[in-house]
Formats: sequence, C-alpha cells, structure tokens
Amino acid sequence: MENFIFHNPVKLVFGKGCIAQIPELLPSVQTIMLVYGGGSIKRNGVYDQVLAALKGRNLVEFAGIEPNPRYETSMKAVLLARQRKVDFILGVGGGSVLDAVKFIAAAVPFTGKDPWDILAKGAEVKAAVPIGAVLTLPATGSEMNTNSVISRVETSEKLHFSSPLVYPVFSILDPETSVSLPVRQTVNGIVDSFVHVMEQYMTKDLNTPLQDRYCEAIISTLVEESPKVLYTPSDYDVRANIMWCATNALNGWCSCGCLQDWATHMIGHELTAFYGIDHAQSLAIVLPELWRAKIDSKRQKLVQFGRRVFAVSSAEEAIFKTEEFFHSIGMKTKLSDYGIQPADASKKIYERFMGRGDVALGEGGDINAAAARDILLRC
Repeated sequence: MENFIFHNPVKLVFGKGCIAQIPELLPSVQTIMLVYGGGSIKRNGVYDQVLAALKGRNLVEFAGIEPNPRYETSMKAVLLARQRKVDFILGVGGGSVLDAVKFIAAAVPFTGKDPWDILAKGAEVKAAVPIGAVLTLPATGSEMNTNSVISRVETSEKLHFSSPLVYPVFSILDPETSVSLPVRQTVNGIVDSFVHVMEQYMTKDLNTPLQDRYCEAIISTLVEESPKVLYTPSDYDVRANIMWCATNALNGWCSCGCLQDWATHMIGHELTAFYGIDHAQSLAIVLPELWRAKIDSKRQKLVQFGRRVFAVSSAEEAIFKTEEFFHSIGMKTKLSDYGIQPADASKKIYERFMGRGDVALGEGGDINAAAARDILLRC
C-alpha cells in the first residue's frame, strides 16, 4: 500500500425530506446564487422545495447548465455572480450542474487573465466562493469530491481541474429526487459510477485488500440493484442504494494507498468533446477495449474481480461479463452504435494528444497517443 493522506470535509445529509434542512446548513452569507440545468427540477418539485428552504434569502438564479457543462455558459454565470456580489453558490442537479458550480466558484475570484487557464494550463485556484449541493442525479460523486469537468464548444475540448477549495460545504442527497429520472440518465449514472470505481481498482495489485473489497462491494451492489431500478424505478430503497454507491465511488475512499488509472476517462472525454456523446457512453465504449489492450498488466485484478463479482475464472471472461452487464441495462459499447467511425475517432484523438506533446496515461504511464489510437480502432 502506498502512503496517503485522506481528508474530506463535506457534510453530507442523506434521506427523505432533507432538502428542508438547507437553512440549518447554510453558513452566514448575504447573496446566494441558485444554479441548475434545463428545468427538470421545476417539473419534479425539487425547485419548489429548495425555494421554500431558502425563503427570505437574497437569491440570484442561473439556469441552463448543459449535460456536459460548457465553459461559455459557465462564464455567463461568473459574470452575473461578480455583478451581484454572490458569496455562496448552491447547485441543484446532477454532476454536470455541480461541476459547473465548482468552476464558477473558482472563476469568480480568479485574478488571472482568463479563467479557462484553470482548466487548460492548471492555473492555481487560490480562492473560491463556497458552494453547496442538492443532488438529483447520482453519477459523478461531485457532491463529495473536488473534481470538475468542463467542455468548451469553441475548441472542442473537455478538460478538468481539481481543488480542495471547491469541496461543497454541504451536500443534500434525497433519493426521492432521482425517481423521476429518465432511463437514459439513470443508466448513465450507473455506468459512470461503475467506471469511477474501476479507474481506482483495476490496476496493479499493491496488497490493498480492504480497498479492493470496498470497490468490489460498490460494484456488486450496482450489479444487483441496476435491474431493480429499471423494473421498479419508484422503489426508494433501490434509488437510495444506487445514489450512495455513486457517492462512494468517487469520494476518495476507494483510492487510499492505491494506484489509479483514469485513461478511460481521458480518452472518453475526447470522444464527448468531438462527437457530443454522453460521458457514460464514452466510458462504456473505451473501458472493455482498454482492458483487453492492457490485459497482461491488469490480469491479476481482472481475475480477482471476475471471481468475486461475476463468479468467472479468467480475465477474458471478466471483460466479457462487464460488457454483458452494460448491455443488460441498455448501454451500448461500440463506436458504431453511436454512428462514429473508429478510424475517424482514432485519428482525431491521436492528433489531439500529440498536439499536447503526447500523453502518458494509465497507472503505468504507458498509454500514449499511439496506444490510445490503437484502443479506439478496436472500439
């Protein structure tokens, strides 16, 4: 096991009706910016619950955050927040809204030339507006981590940043808010959570049995609960289990003392940037073929995973069972399923990575632009 430091300051409130606890959780602030997406929170009653909890507060609203949050849209919120002297931002929605909120929070006090530098150049985040979260779509774990991924339409890029200054002060998770989600979004969240765990688990073995079993517990729970949520979407207990899995998949606990991969995400981000497919769709496409390409270095973990989760005995069977699981919940796993030519995707992403001076992805740093191209050709 490698040395590690673990710190997660997020106050997480979980359960039915907990949106009403917002007044008790808010720090002393003057002006709150309420940020949300396309309006589903107004149809499912979450918006009304949040407004009731914020009654009497000075509010500024910003709507329209996209499923892959855009830099261009987020910067409009940054300008509004600066104009209105916002000193707290409350994101209500899924991971995309929360990712946007984190970027907005970091960009408002940013004193550099261009806030895009936070994403493109790794500019230091020296200050951030405090944020809170009301989660409605379990997927990214953004409610309990420091990560944010933002797309820029102008340049067809999708980049990320992380800073401890954008940990939410609090996050509210009421599984009832996810009951009205469309099937596509529910499935996307399951796949996203699944791959988050795998990026921290499916690497070289470092004798981390507790972390391994923690990861396997999350994956096993997702595999067991996923069919239930498709057949009984209004089942509170099933929704609660999936929501809690998504949070635990990326709140830092899985990766303590472990190697991490994240190559599937880095390649997948480029597929989304170029072709606009859903984030989870890109992950489901890349993961199986990346595993096949790196099967020798990942064999020990693949065999362990296959045996403990799917009751199979080989690395090859473990990969097949993963694809089978994705297919069982309606997630397709080939570029052609989304009208994308592997040759086109591999060329574009090879050139993108080479344009950045090549890359060194994966836990071993051995997935470069050429390796990524070859993986995509197999997708």
